[in-house]
Amino acid sequence: MSEEILTLPGPDGQERSVRLSNPDKRVWPESEHGSAISKRELAEYVVAVGGPLLAAAGDRPVTLQRFRGGVSGEEFYSKNPPKGLPPWVRTVMCTYPSGRRHAQLVLDEVATAVWAVQMSTVTFHPWPVRADDNDRVDEVRIDLDPQPGTGFAEARRAAHALRELMLELDLTPWVKTSGNRGLHVYSRVTRTHEFLDARHAVIGVCRELERRLPDLVTTAWWKEERGERIFLDVNQMCRDRTIASAYSPRPLPAATVSMPVRWEELDDVSPLDFTVRTVPAILADRGDAWAGMGEAVGDLGAAFALWEADVERGLPEMNFPPDHPKMPGEPPRVQPSRKNAANWHDDGSPAGA
Repeated sequence: MSEEILTLPGPDGQERSVRLSNPDKRVWPESEHGSAISKRELAEYVVAVGGPLLAAAGDRPVTLQRFRGGVSGEEFYSKNPPKGLPPWVRTVMCTYPSGRRHAQLVLDEVATAVWAVQMSTVTFHPWPVRADDNDRVDEVRIDLDPQPGTGFAEARRAAHALRELMLELDLTPWVKTSGNRGLHVYSRVTRTHEFLDARHAVIGVCRELERRLPDLVTTAWWKEERGERIFLDVNQMCRDRTIASAYSPRPLPAATVSMPVRWEELDDVSPLDFTVRTVPAILADRGDAWAGMGEAVGDLGAAFALWEADVERGLPEMNFPPDHPKMPGEPPRVQPSRKNAANWHDDGSPAGA
């Protein structure tokens, strides 16, 4: 098996050596979008975008989306750091919804990201918290997910409206492509709220946007209720739920990247503009669209007040992901079309429980 040794800069003038085995191995196969992309090319991409990638995903617990045999092979997620962790790679202990705890990788250096590529990582999924206090959220994330009958154009309309709402709430919004059909809108916030309260603040924002644009967006958890609208996925703010990082490649045929864009250019871009092969030149030409994000820190108070006002109006808690424990006030975890009201209490617990 062939291998290469990459020498990469570390902290305080140090150098890191990262072994790249089988560098010509195909990560993306040849497709209508272009020739195959090798592990070496993916590692070179990570080095090229290293600074902005670390600005977005660094100093956070990160889950690795890995593939055996390239993106067309077996997919799996690593929450525990892979075996063979170099001694200079940091980890941090995280608590999961079940109460279980274990370490997760932290991206402090470009060399760590390249080592993750060596371990078959394609996509980095950071938590919305910092490593030194991973119970307090420091950024909110809203996933605008097009449902059948909608696409990127509708997601753009929803994103612009969401931007205006967030500005009203003294939150500075930043947008990126998902790498697929949707968009992600982020905002950095002071570390004053834990996951449940941050999720409730995002529910308040998304319900307000739904009131303003009922024919365009929906917060409905059940697919049968969403219709041809953009789904606002509030559960991305739950503990242990993550979104592909900015500048992270996606395991899609075109090797697209989840790419930050400026609001003024959003209407002129397409997800296919941003790939492993095109992004380094775009970044070198116009810089990081998220530069300054770390200094634009808002407060969740006004957003959380929207949630509290909805509670006073009688609006209920929303469904949590199925891997989370049942939460107080949560509606029944059963599709509305399959729900027999006689079998459920008003608090969402099964009759007879």
